[in-house]
Amino acid sequence: MYPHQAERLTAALESAGVDALVAASSANVAYVSGFRSLFRAVYPTSESYAIMTRHGTALIVPTIDAPAVVDSDADPTHVVCHGRFHLALDEAGAGAQRLRELTGGPAASAADAVATALDALGVPGGRLGLDDAGLPAARRARLAERLYAFTLAPASDALAAARWVKGPYEIDCLRQSLWVAEEAINVVLDLLRPGITEREAATAFEHEVTKRDAAPTATIIVFGAGSAVPAPWPSDRALRAGDLVRFDLGCAVKGYQSDVARMAVMGEPSSRQEAQFDAISAGVQGALDAIRPGVSGATVFETAVAATRKAGLPGFDRHHVGHGIGLETSESPMLAPGGGALEAGMILRIEAPYYVPGETGLNVKETVLVTRVGAQPLNRSNRGLVVLD
Repeated sequence: MYPHQAERLTAALESAGVDALVAASSANVAYVSGFRSLFRAVYPTSESYAIMTRHGTALIVPTIDAPAVVDSDADPTHVVCHGRFHLALDEAGAGAQRLRELTGGPAASAADAVATALDALGVPGGRLGLDDAGLPAARRARLAERLYAFTLAPASDALAAARWVKGPYEIDCLRQSLWVAEEAINVVLDLLRPGITEREAATAFEHEVTKRDAAPTATIIVFGAGSAVPAPWPSDRALRAGDLVRFDLGCAVKGYQSDVARMAVMGEPSSRQEAQFDAISAGVQGALDAIRPGVSGATVFETAVAATRKAGLPGFDRHHVGHGIGLETSESPMLAPGGGALEAGMILRIEAPYYVPGETGLNVKETVLVTRVGAQPLNRSNRGLVVLD
């Protein structure tokens, strides 16, 4: 664990008034332990947890994940496995001894494994902060029954607050993730011509991302009227002269996410397309100009909406104009009504999208670091409307 994360999590322990924090969501487990589980990504109902205490950390995983833990850079103080899974350890090579230690006596259940880990960390009882915002009621009940020696308190908000402010390692990963996505967009822009399909463009983008050792996430490249669908699957729609092209996509580097939106047009844009694009760009710029420590997310929201309306879309409305980004594409804080104060070190993703069903959809997204004096852009690509020959 990097010093920044340790400092933020220790502060979360203190603010929550607990003896231990138990992370349950995939992102929170990764933040506390450094371990990201592909098994859980494929089987999201599987149980893994990470525990933070003043004495160290622990990672709880299903036994099937033990080889992945050994093969990873994760460095928790303790690892406890639960459930049955067969590994041919008598014939195994490197790492076999460590795997024998981890899998020799797995706990019968995830709740039992959490109890074992807490005992190993020297916290057999007390007040326990549980990351329960996304836990099914039955799973929370099993944990509460097994952890009878503890008083359980909600801790999802404390863990979210710990992740608000990013450290140097996190900022570097987020910057790399952005740059990979933007480099891949540039490759696709060179491929775009009448007749190419959305599916072909999306496949090309994902190929370029994987070539750069990143993992593509949700890839949206849509043409013409298809751009009006906020979250469409790639289709066989072919690009035609006069079509807008909306890129809304990203990738992950070491678990840290990018989310980039850019616009292009096949041939000269119409006056309507230019006017709409200029208006949403003004909204994004208004948000960027408003960002600084102490300003509320609500104020950034109001500024962006007002700027978009003033620039030519008087009916423009939104439920948010952005949010934090990190191990998840959408994190706190929200740039929305009721959004709280911003802090230096936050990474925010800004947008002011506009959708006209059946006709067009436009979006531009910028990712910035909140500094003591304002918003420092992390993107390298120009966010202007690209005119394709």
